[in-house]
Amino acid sequence: MKALKNKYTLVALAFCLLTTTVGAQTITANRSHSHNDYKQNIPFLQAYYAGAGSIEADVFLLNGKLYVAHERKEITEDRTLTDLYLKPLVAFFKKNGNRPYADTSYTLQLVVDIKEDHEHVIPALIKELAPFKAIFNDPANKHTVKLVLSGSMPAPTNFGKYPDYIYYDGRPNIVYSASELKQIAMISDELSSYTVWNGKGTPTSADSLKLKTLINAAHAQHKPFRFWATQDSPNTWIQLEKLGIDWINTDHPQQVHDFFVNRKKLEFINPKPYPVYQPTYKSDGGNRKVKNIILLIGDGMGTAQIQAGLTANHGQLNMLQCRYIGFSQTRASNSDNTDSAAGATAMASGEKTNNRYIGVDAQGRPLKNLPDTLSHYGIKSGIISSGDITDATPAAFYSHNTERSSSTAIAANLLQSKVEILIGSNQKSFFNNPDKALMNQLKAKQFKVNTSLDELENGKDGKQLVLLPDADTRPIKDGRGDMLRQSLLQTLRLLSSNKKGFFIMAEGAQIDYGGHANDLPYVVTELHDFDRTIAEALKFADQDGETLVIITADHETGGLTLLDASTAQGMVLGGFSTNDHTSVNVPVFAYGPGAENFTGTYQNSEIFHKMLKLITSGRQK
Repeated sequence: MKALKNKYTLVALAFCLLTTTVGAQTITANRSHSHNDYKQNIPFLQAYYAGAGSIEADVFLLNGKLYVAHERKEITEDRTLTDLYLKPLVAFFKKNGNRPYADTSYTLQLVVDIKEDHEHVIPALIKELAPFKAIFNDPANKHTVKLVLSGSMPAPTNFGKYPDYIYYDGRPNIVYSASELKQIAMISDELSSYTVWNGKGTPTSADSLKLKTLINAAHAQHKPFRFWATQDSPNTWIQLEKLGIDWINTDHPQQVHDFFVNRKKLEFINPKPYPVYQPTYKSDGGNRKVKNIILLIGDGMGTAQIQAGLTANHGQLNMLQCRYIGFSQTRASNSDNTDSAAGATAMASGEKTNNRYIGVDAQGRPLKNLPDTLSHYGIKSGIISSGDITDATPAAFYSHNTERSSSTAIAANLLQSKVEILIGSNQKSFFNNPDKALMNQLKAKQFKVNTSLDELENGKDGKQLVLLPDADTRPIKDGRGDMLRQSLLQTLRLLSSNKKGFFIMAEGAQIDYGGHANDLPYVVTELHDFDRTIAEALKFADQDGETLVIITADHETGGLTLLDASTAQGMVLGGFSTNDHTSVNVPVFAYGPGAENFTGTYQNSEIFHKMLKLITSGRQK
């Protein structure tokens, strides 16, 4: 048999080089083949509700009935082909208007794997199908279910002895005549017959060529191809798809369904990368004076998110120009999995607290945040977010509350804050605040209220409150534009005139939103927007010479795993393990004077203490 297959491979290779082949069908959830389906906890229904386009049942003939089982000893009275497969299939077919699925793009083939004695099984099968024949054989209905026989099959020369609505699972080592080929539904074979590749990593170049040759030979005959005995894993499915496979052989049809149905949210391709800024490194590291600090927080940004952004930008990111890198341990007081409230409070105030707590300690007592502390040194502060300015991360730098969702109370806390500039959305919490006098009180505190960045561009020295419409902080993929970058530039313009220096926190808020939504394009486009903003901070640091830039995250969101990538194409494909936060460490990048202090691994609360020490060193209150 091996010699025959090797001979066939060489013939097929020559054949494929000389003929035009049809392309493999795009893999969708409907292109899954539920292998040994009768072994599922709920045969047929589990695969059907997963949208499988091919469902396989092994059968034995006993006392005139067809039973589904892998071996004869497994046969039980209640597991007949009719009860487990034919009756429910008929019910769905009628319910869907004489088609297998309500979705007209979905097709279905029922693969009956005959374990032995096809000479007697096929007549018994035809008899058993007689009451349901219309769902398999109706020339007027293009949506019928295709009946495919596998396992013990008649010789191809005997196909004509059976009804033409019966199709067969072909083999690549058999040469079929034109009439026989018409009855072939697909070409299948065992993967291990051609390669030792077990689904992990990628097959060798030689094996890839061998497998593609086999698949292309089937396509040249206008037949789909399937390998059986393949590992059930996303990597296997991805690699088989690249080879041109048509059917995903699986024992887990729901997992295949979820992977391919969510494909648009798991894959991102960026054909045109953006250029990154090349720092001068003239003021990077060393014991120089730190006059200003720019803290950039990518909410939900872990190492996988950064790698995804790096790959999608064809191998370059602004943040990765930093030479000093450390890791922040993000756990909260009451949980190893922090949320943004506790994570940002640790960085803003230098003390761990409970999840959902903003600017207060674990007992609910107010903590003095960095902007308030720095104001005693004449250092002015600006807080920016590409999302809701009352949300947990920005709020931790100006508010004190034991509940992060108390947005109106958080907005009112700005009255007691020393923050000079606040930019973000959520006009409602300010304009419709229960404290009807809030806006008047803020104006009395010398805040100039703006509702667009255009208004801020004309702003001069003094306190600025920029409350953007929610539409102005919609996702980048939906057309937000470079609001975050422009906000940083305007804040730098306004605060850089302060002789005693400034502190700015700018949040890339929606990397986190994309993680919660398990939407990789959302994650990557937001990370790229954040990274473009980082470029402006690095440029300013180079021009100024006394500015320290710190880039980090409050936590990782989504448990992102990268499954496939191409730096050359700017393509990344991933998967998520959760729609919430994880407890993994997040990176800290630093650039400018004192940057070397941020290497190593430390608690997130240490970021506050490191920043405070550097910016206040040698200063008088």
